[in-house]
Amino acid sequence: MSADPASTEQLASQQERVSHADGSSQQAPRTDGPGALDGITGFMGMRWDDPQTVRLLIRPELINRGGLLSGVATYAMVDYCMGSTLWAQTTREERIATINIAINYVQTATEGEIVCRSTLDRRNRWTAVMRSEVCHEDGRLLVTAIGSYTIFPARASKGTGRPTATSPAS
Repeated sequence: MSADPASTEQLASQQERVSHADGSSQQAPRTDGPGALDGITGFMGMRWDDPQTVRLLIRPELINRGGLLSGVATYAMVDYCMGSTLWAQTTREERIATINIAINYVQTATEGEIVCRSTLDRRNRWTAVMRSEVCHEDGRLLVTAIGSYTIFPARASKGTGRPTATSPAS
């Protein structure tokens, strides 16, 4: 998921700056920028290096009332990173859905960049098992997680004959 360097430069110049408590500032991620898969990933500012690696710049909107990075942010990173890791291993006729994610919050952070890396441990016709780690840019381990996903055939939408993303329970 790479962007044209010229368009990336133009987008970066349009971004707002985020100020940190120590007086430093960084570009705020765009909510509609390159690599955003949907409104959630856009709002959060998730960026993909590859299907197994997602990055996120911590900014004030992701800090909870306790002054720490919200667990929702890291959970979402894990879910999207696991999903993209598995999605890269599917065919056009397959769809996926999260069954379960067990997450362990080891430490937290309040600023900087965090990186989620996911590994596909096992995949068969109907299920997949994955693991993820979220680390701070300084190397600290923040989160570990394991997850399972279901894999199911895409169903044709009525009238088009094209696959649609409905879950097996629908």
